[in-house]
Order: sequence, then C-alpha cells, then structure tokens
Amino acid sequence: MHATQLTAEHHTFRDTLRTFIRREILPHIDTWEERREIDRSIWKKMGDMGFMGLNYPAAYGGMELDFYYSMILCEELSYCYSGGFTISALVIQYMSAPYLLKYAGEALKQQYLRGVIAGDMVSAVAITEPGAGSDVQHIKTTARREGDWYVVDGSKTFITNGYCGDFFITAVKTGPDKGSKGISLLLVDRHAAGVRAHKIKKMGWHASDTAELSFDQVKVPATNLIGEEGAGFSYLMDGLQLERLTAAIHSLSTADCALKYTLDYIGQREAFGNKLQDFQVIRHRIAQMFADIATTRAFVYACCDLHQQGAYAVQECSIAKLQASELAIRVAHQCLQLFGGYGFTEDYKIARLYRDVRVGNIIGGTSEIMLEIIAKTVIDKVTYEAKKK
Repeated sequence: MHATQLTAEHHTFRDTLRTFIRREILPHIDTWEERREIDRSIWKKMGDMGFMGLNYPAAYGGMELDFYYSMILCEELSYCYSGGFTISALVIQYMSAPYLLKYAGEALKQQYLRGVIAGDMVSAVAITEPGAGSDVQHIKTTARREGDWYVVDGSKTFITNGYCGDFFITAVKTGPDKGSKGISLLLVDRHAAGVRAHKIKKMGWHASDTAELSFDQVKVPATNLIGEEGAGFSYLMDGLQLERLTAAIHSLSTADCALKYTLDYIGQREAFGNKLQDFQVIRHRIAQMFADIATTRAFVYACCDLHQQGAYAVQECSIAKLQASELAIRVAHQCLQLFGGYGFTEDYKIARLYRDVRVGNIIGGTSEIMLEIIAKTVIDKVTYEAKKK
C-alpha cells in the first residue's frame, strides 16, 4: 500500500502512457533492437507529451508532477520488451538531467535542461572508467583549468547514450591529490573536438547505445562546471538514490513482464495432452514467482513513498535495488525454462528479457556494493545524510 494512494489522475496518466507506448514505441522496438540504435524522433514525441520532464519545474518545460507519475513511467516503459530502450529513457530523466536541475547554473539549465525536457537533446552521465566502476573516488579522467576553459583528458566506459547522445554529465578530477574532494562535474559536449565514442557490443540492452568514451585535450568552457569545483563526489552520492530506485522499479516491472508473458504461453502450450498451466509443478512455480514479485513490489512502493516525502533513503533504496534486480534474474531464468527449447530462440521475447535483466545487479552499484552499504547501516551503524543545498 502507498502512504499516498494513487489518484484518478495517476490512473488516467497510466492509460494515456499505455496508449502512447502501443502506438509510438512497441511497433518500433524490434527494429531498434536489430539496429542497436533508437530513433531520436521518439524523444521529441515523448517530450511533446510531457513524458521527459514529469518532475521538473515548469520554468524549463517540465510538468511539476509528483514522483508517482515517474514511478508509473518507469513501470510502463519496462513492459516494452526492451531493457535497452527503457534504460535510455531512464538515464536521461533520472540519472543525468537531475544534476543539471540541482546544481547547474541558469544558463546551462536554459540550454540543456530545457532541451532534454523538450525531447530535443539526449543526455548521459559519464562516471565509470575502465579501472574505476563503483570506486568513483579513483577515477583518472582529469580536467585542468586554463583560463576560461577546462582541458579534459581520460576515458569512460559503459556509458548509456554515450554514442548517440548530445552531452555528458562527466565526473572529472580537478584536484588529483584531493581524493573525493578533488572530483567535479563538467558538462561535455558530445561533438567537442577531442571527444571520441566507440559502441560496445553487449549481451543485452541491444537498443541502447552503450559507449566507450575518450577525451583528448578536450576544451570545455569553465561555465560548463556543474555546481562547485570539488563537490562532484557528494553530488554523485546524493544522486544515486534516485538512480537506484528507478533501476529497482525497472527490474521489478521487467520481472512482472516476463511472468505475464509466460502466463500467456503456458495457457496455450500443451504437453502430454494437457496445457502447461495445468501441471502442478508449473502452477506452484508460477505462484511462488507471483508472491515474490508482490512482496518486493510492496517494499519498492514504500521506497517511492519515502522519495516522494523527500527522505534520503540510502538503506531502503539499496535494499530495493538489491532485491528487485536479483529477483528479476531469478524470474527470467525460471520463465525461460518453461518455454523449453523455444525459450532459447529469438522467436519469443523471453530470450531478450532473459538477456536484459542480467545487468540489473551490476548497474548503479553491484549487488555486492548494495550488500556492503546495507551492512554498514546495520552492523557499523553508519548513517547517511543528503548534501545540504
């Protein structure tokens, strides 16, 4: 149950969104998966509908709606049978653009945040490096100040929207000897001289473009500094809770999508003269998956309530991401098994769902990192506080 119940307006929004998805997204998913690239026109269509700025201020073209609208968006996009498309959308609105809203100057907001919300621009967040994934403090990409410019050198990897995007919210070392106090955020234009991007071939998430980035003497205007120099690490840590919560919603909804897809299949497929859904071993397996999804959903929804209330819920969001991502992997695994040999073919979407969910317990902090965060709060009594604005 929600602390705040969904209203008639929330349900109307869900219906409108579902209609849009059926008309504008689902017919193109298979093509985007095959091409490994999303048609940019979809972002503009979503922007025109207000879907790209649900929780953002009207001053930048946003809708100023509560977080439950975003929860619904995350859920419904996860039923598109393409984790690649869904993650591209989530990265724009919940994993990169929030840094502009919270910390960027007005000029950057007017140019870039407004562009993202309108669907005219695609954003990415560039943190991970070949030698520094969850260990953000040890990134090696540097940005040295030269007059009115920062000169950026280094590389990033596993950057969603990194190839086809327009700009990156980039974590850089402005103070190489200052540890976490030496990390800053810069907005780097994708087409600036010295920026190169190379697509990564992935096991799943085929529709999304995931890239390796290299920066070779890239000149970035000093005005593209987001917030204060040296405050980037605290900004990133503050933003992780929203990233992990939306990732949890996506994983959970993908698990539910896989289960519903499987229910349709076992209701039609026959073996030994009976439908698969009539075999007790299958019925009980389905029942257990349904129960696991229902109980996990209750916790994830509770985290949505906390986020709506403005709570800095580090422990809760870590638990939500851990449980939802691991559950999605288990559910997809069991669902594929019920398809038998057909599950191992591309003729059924369960194969794609199986591939796509596997990265859920890696992105945004691995399950091992989630467990360590939870252990710190439970065993070491560590408390986390949001950065004061």
